[in-house]
Amino acid sequence: MDAALHIFSEKGFAAASINMIAKRAGVSKGLIYNYFESKEDLIKTILINGFDEFFAVFDTNEDGILSEEEFKFFINQTFDILKSNIPFWRIYFAIMLQADVLKLIENELMELLMPIFTTFESYYRKKGVENPMAYARLVGAMLDGISLNYIMEPESFPLEEVKNIFISKFI
Repeated sequence: MDAALHIFSEKGFAAASINMIAKRAGVSKGLIYNYFESKEDLIKTILINGFDEFFAVFDTNEDGILSEEEFKFFINQTFDILKSNIPFWRIYFAIMLQADVLKLIENELMELLMPIFTTFESYYRKKGVENPMAYARLVGAMLDGISLNYIMEPESFPLEEVKNIFISKFI
């Protein structure tokens, strides 16, 4: 999966082949097919696993209620995960812009995202903001935007400063 992640990140989903992935991984093409039905199944597994890691740091006590401390922890961990796995996030953004590939994971992605948006909505409702779901979606959009800008220029993007501003404005 690591080899596939890098090939997809470098070549894009459409241009990547199982042969390229097998060669990078140093395994036979047949071995890959022992674990994955297709290239589509492989990308789907990579993305779901990546999101599982990401969502594991959300609402760590799993009570459906986000405290300020849990929200700060989530943001800090989100930025750490972003820094540690740029190829994954490059694939994520590439797929979000490819409707045919996005359809492969759309249902699973929404199953993962909606509880987060609902929890954010509840957080902002308790804060008394008008239209808390709009705030929840804004947080998601801001995190996407920050992430996209960072992966495009990781050496010069002021990630820590942006993170601190984000925390001060939205938590």
